Amino acid sequence: MKSSYTGIALSNPKSATNVGAVMRAAGCFQADQVMYNGDRYDRTVKLNTDTKRIRSKIPLQNISDFVSAKPEGAKLVCVDLVPGATPLPEFEHPDQALYVFGPEDGTIKQSLIDQADHVVYMPTIGCLNLAASVNILLYDRSAKLKSIEASDELVFSSRDTNNKVRIK
Repeated sequence: MKSSYTGIALSNPKSATNVGAVMRAAGCFQADQVMYNGDRYDRTVKLNTDTKRIRSKIPLQNISDFVSAKPEGAKLVCVDLVPGATPLPEFEHPDQALYVFGPEDGTIKQSLIDQADHVVYMPTIGCLNLAASVNILLYDRSAKLKSIEASDELVFSSRDTNNKVRIK
């Protein structure tokens, strides 16, 4: 296994739009894999968009058991509003982690929380959208582990072709 691993696991997601946004975030922050369980996403997948063709670079797989699918050595990190969880600003990301997120209209199963190496939450007023939560978590990981080198070259290669703005 390479020295770092970033996996995203979605518990029974219901919205193809959210899964599409998660895939885009996975591409932007260089996640290795996105997996999901349940059958709701499979029913709505035909409505999904993949404007950056991320699925050709990052696997999106229906996996029934996240714990068994976790690479050896990776930590299981559940991300949800759970009393006693570690606030994300205080969390130190492991180099190898599979991050599990609950469904849009529910929560991560207690049995999975019980197996987690870490449980993390994002301090907010109210609960965040699934895709927004994944974006915030991946940004926090990237910023803390300095996994993406900030530079003007990165800005030029990442921005939309219609973006021609500059600082004077």
